[in-house]
Amino acid sequence: MEKTFTKAQLSQYNGQDKPEKYVAIDGIVYDLTNVKAWAGDNHHSHVAGNDFSNEILQAPHKKTVLEKLPVVGKLVD
Repeated sequence: MEKTFTKAQLSQYNGQDKPEKYVAIDGIVYDLTNVKAWAGDNHHSHVAGNDFSNEILQAPHKKTVLEKLPVVGKLVD
């Protein structure tokens, strides 16, 4: 069974409230916990635990990085 997250639940996975770092993009929740670029408190001013569906389109890498990330569930909000 696939795990589902509300925005409130996702916000807890920011590396501080919970040790894991998750983000949502296009309704899919990805685990960034072991991604070096996300090792600090933020990545280019972005904090884990949020929906970055719009922001990723502005990133130089666009969505190409997503295929390398573990999927942990779906955003249902």
